[in-house]
Amino acid sequence: MHSLSAPTRREAVLLIFVFVSLLLFSRIGYDTTGIKFWDVDKSGASPHTSALGESWRTRITWSSGHVPNTRVVSHVPGWTIFDNLFVLNGTVFVVTDFPSSIPDRLTITSTAVDIFNGEDAVNSRTPGDREMQIISTSQAQRLFGSSAESIDGVTWLVNDPPQFITHYYHWSAELFFGFWRTYSSLDTSINEMGKSILPALRRIFFVHADADHWRDYALMNQWVLRSAFPSLTTEYSYDWEDRAAMGRPIMLDRVIFTDRAAAMHGHHFLSTGRTAAEPSALPGSAHWWSTIRANVIRVCGLDPNVVGDMAQTPVITYISRQEWGRRMLKQEDHERLVEELYKLRDLYGYEVNVVEMDKLSRAEQFALAARTTIMMGVHGNGLTSLVWMRPSPRATVMEFFFPGGFAQDYEYTTRALGMVHYGFWGDEYFTSPDTPEQAYPPGFQGTNIPIDGAVVARLCHERLLLQ
Repeated sequence: MHSLSAPTRREAVLLIFVFVSLLLFSRIGYDTTGIKFWDVDKSGASPHTSALGESWRTRITWSSGHVPNTRVVSHVPGWTIFDNLFVLNGTVFVVTDFPSSIPDRLTITSTAVDIFNGEDAVNSRTPGDREMQIISTSQAQRLFGSSAESIDGVTWLVNDPPQFITHYYHWSAELFFGFWRTYSSLDTSINEMGKSILPALRRIFFVHADADHWRDYALMNQWVLRSAFPSLTTEYSYDWEDRAAMGRPIMLDRVIFTDRAAAMHGHHFLSTGRTAAEPSALPGSAHWWSTIRANVIRVCGLDPNVVGDMAQTPVITYISRQEWGRRMLKQEDHERLVEELYKLRDLYGYEVNVVEMDKLSRAEQFALAARTTIMMGVHGNGLTSLVWMRPSPRATVMEFFFPGGFAQDYEYTTRALGMVHYGFWGDEYFTSPDTPEQAYPPGFQGTNIPIDGAVVARLCHERLLLQ
């Protein structure tokens, strides 16, 4: 038999060190409170709370007469941020003893039917008590009892029909664009790299759309959403109906409530035709969109701190529609434009890309747009990629229209990001504030749109000389 020898002094010291280390780690736990939905330096994270120790809060209770009041944190027509918003049987309830402090219901919500022109169509969108009610705390006590199910964190409630959601432009440059402009108004300190103190969005409620009717045919919507908010969950119309069928009130901690029809009652919509223009009246950082841009292009393997910087070689990207069958340049004008752009490349060393976006992968589309200094093309969905460009004094969008035609979609979006937009009619061009009225003359959708490639190239060079 072998006898056990006593441990040496060195072994005893090591054993004590291991024991003490295990004891300390068991008490400290793993801290995640400093983690947001963008890249941050975790060295400054607070050590006070462990995610593993987060309380399981499933219900809110109150004593008689003390129902939590709903607070309007921010509001412009169509875009409202609420705290403590209630829902019961599919109806939204605003609880307050000061109803005059609540904006007109018409500017918050609607019946969410498809949007068409005409007086009857407008009237059909007018909300009633089925959609939203503003009630007192005593009414809430009688209706809800003494508790409600809790939905914590930040929720985005989309009260739109699928009509416009399933389109890349209307999603990324309008609905999602307006949502983030609204929410980001609560953090005016967002910097150029997109760092923000805002808690990440937890979930989206698509109240009137099912799981198949928010994605677009090019599969861009889901890429944008999943890269911007990787931990996000989504609920759809069937889930909303499930919650309603339970017959229990729910209280949402914080809600960004969006409604396209409600936004159409706003002054900024009436002047631009863009529902996303309404949140421009809210406070905000000049870099408000940088958070979303950084997250989306980072998933493509790019460094948002570098890509698109003015120190890099300027990039000109012409998005061609010559194989689409509508809204196309005259073939000879298209060829002359390409020739003139390549002359710029040869003379000044600019990078020139002539692309059809549908021929590129999604990652390639985002990456190219993120590097682009000047983007151009005939009015069309491909120009939605301008939202991934990096704003700078040189950043420019050039949009080609049939003479006499004009649409504000990409013009407004470009300006909202702090970039410059030029519209072209052949050899003429215009920019804000001297833009024409919106118009769709015969030929707007046609295949004989003229452009003077030499004029375009000259303007490109002028823009790229800016410092």
